[in-house]
Amino acid sequence: MKFRGLGLGLMLAAIAVGSLFSGARAEDAPAQTKVTFVQEWPVADGFWIPWILGKQKGFYAAEGIDLDIVAPPTVADTMKFLGTGAADVAFTTVMDIVFAKDQGAPVKAIGRYGRGNNWGIIGKEGTALTVEGLKGKTVGIYNDAWTKAQLSLMLKSAKLTTDDVTMVAAADDTVPLLLQGKVDVITGITNAEGTEMVTAGKQTPSFMPAIEHGVPNTPIFMLAGNEAWLAKNPDLAKRFLKATQKSMEYAIAHPDEGPAAFAAAYSKAYDPVFINQQWKDTIPQFGKAGYDLLVLDDADWAALLAAVKDLGLVKETLPAAQYYTNDFITKGGN
Repeated sequence: MKFRGLGLGLMLAAIAVGSLFSGARAEDAPAQTKVTFVQEWPVADGFWIPWILGKQKGFYAAEGIDLDIVAPPTVADTMKFLGTGAADVAFTTVMDIVFAKDQGAPVKAIGRYGRGNNWGIIGKEGTALTVEGLKGKTVGIYNDAWTKAQLSLMLKSAKLTTDDVTMVAAADDTVPLLLQGKVDVITGITNAEGTEMVTAGKQTPSFMPAIEHGVPNTPIFMLAGNEAWLAKNPDLAKRFLKATQKSMEYAIAHPDEGPAAFAAAYSKAYDPVFINQQWKDTIPQFGKAGYDLLVLDDADWAALLAAVKDLGLVKETLPAAQYYTNDFITKGGN
């Protein structure tokens, strides 16, 4: 789904430095309770900037939280960590939550990261993109169910199917396929593959938003919690989200401080050009940083679950309330 080209050595370095920041001074902060926060990918990326910066600024410490930012060994381990209770909360994808629930995992979305779905079709600068024009083309994709499902929905809007295109799966990054001319277009998001097209490809890519062609506008990334932990620690969960919202609002309002905090925490896994551009590309996804920044939208989830059911991606869809809750978001952001 996103640029992941930093390698195994840097992955280990990122895991090792995940707890560098001490936050607020001990004498200024209340008693601290450790909260283990597992991430969506083994290598640090710019999406983590709000909580990296918030930890540095002491926002979590002020809420009595000793935040432990943990990189999983592999991408498949995020939901394993959360479902087994090895992590209390997670930064993950909406479909990881849906698939985990399909397997009976005790996980639930508790907040959103961004206000919509910024996935779509990406082409080289100047490329005219239409769904109809994809017929007969080669499309660089990631080999996961939701990528194929979103592509199927887009093609369906023009009465096409995946049989009308040639899909070329990338191991971890579709952008090189496009830059090297091995495919005509790729799938991706504006603040990952789109970012890499700018930083590595030195161009402004063409972009065709999936939401304009039959794909639900549900945000891709989510904050999630272990259900047993949430039930046992409702106040702590609220304080975690309160500190996270404050961190996000601060990071949005002070865009230069985020990459600097990232550099301090993950210097060995740091591509300054990419991280700076990625955060610049991510900020617009939050829209206005108001009280509803984290609030999960019922209509978004209804559209997503309807699409999931229609495409047969899970054995059965559950009632919406089993996937997400806004119960831990402090009303008014206070």
